[in-house]
Amino acid sequence: MKKILSKKAMKMHLIRIALLTAILFLPGIATSCRGTDENSIIIYTSTEDFRTEHIQLLLREKFPEYRITVQVLSTGNHAARLRAEGTQTEADIILNLETGHLEALLDVLADLSGFDLSPFLPELIPPSRRFLPWDKSSGAIVIDRSRLESLALPVPTSYSDLLNPIYRGHISMPSPRTSGTGYMFLISLINILGEEAAFAYFDSFAENVLQFTTSGSGPVNALIQGEAAIALGMTLTAVNAINTRGIPLEIIFFDEGAPNITTGFGIIRGRETRPIVREVFEFIMSDVVREDKELFSPEPIMVNQINTVPNYPRAIPYADMEGVYDLDLKERLLARWRF
Repeated sequence: MKKILSKKAMKMHLIRIALLTAILFLPGIATSCRGTDENSIIIYTSTEDFRTEHIQLLLREKFPEYRITVQVLSTGNHAARLRAEGTQTEADIILNLETGHLEALLDVLADLSGFDLSPFLPELIPPSRRFLPWDKSSGAIVIDRSRLESLALPVPTSYSDLLNPIYRGHISMPSPRTSGTGYMFLISLINILGEEAAFAYFDSFAENVLQFTTSGSGPVNALIQGEAAIALGMTLTAVNAINTRGIPLEIIFFDEGAPNITTGFGIIRGRETRPIVREVFEFIMSDVVREDKELFSPEPIMVNQINTVPNYPRAIPYADMEGVYDLDLKERLLARWRF
């Protein structure tokens, strides 16, 4: 005989169903359910918008049958999320995370020894084989010569020149607290001058700075918008503005050399056994990385890599970046930064 529920029992039954449905779609549970879908994959990246769009285009063209979600995260949020979530993160593959953060996340990353690593420069492949180089990025002194001329200001030729009061209010730099680009310049000058002298330098330099921006692209954007005449920024960002927008910027490297940093990409440990993850990762290794270097970020990470990007400097004189991936050192230095 079929049991007939009372109105009260029916109401409680419906509440239980609603609660169960809600639980199933909580982020952690949804991630587990998504993992059973062999045609879906999630990628975290910290690439610039124009590079991310090209990555998505390549993946859509190659894998129209797959649901590939590319989530863009700032470097800090990218690293913090992986530290917090570990191997339970929803991401399957991560792209363009700074090497220092990757070294601190080795237990979260899969061993890539089973893949063909020969296309990459051996000195950039970590002994752990837990990630591969995604790109190498340099910082530069970027200027708007026409604005300098309109202000009757000379083109600076050294870091000491930037302390001249004539440049007050015309310089923009990213804050080391919020920008990897800003931290590159800080650690580079510490390696050149020594820690105490470098912080003394920035105490004087700050008097000439219009703004310490929160992002690495901020100083070049300040040039584009006519707010500044000199930027301590990324070579890549300046070249992209020149090539895609026709902005007449100039890129200068002082004698101390260009600050620089590398980023990497890898697979979350445990996901390397999924066929879709291996297939997409191998395509990223063979095609996506190389095309990204050919179109946007040509500084060398691959064997026999040729710089074909218009207006991108060749033979960049790189600065000494000892300690740039030491996260304990970074924490201590940023505690001293007061701007």
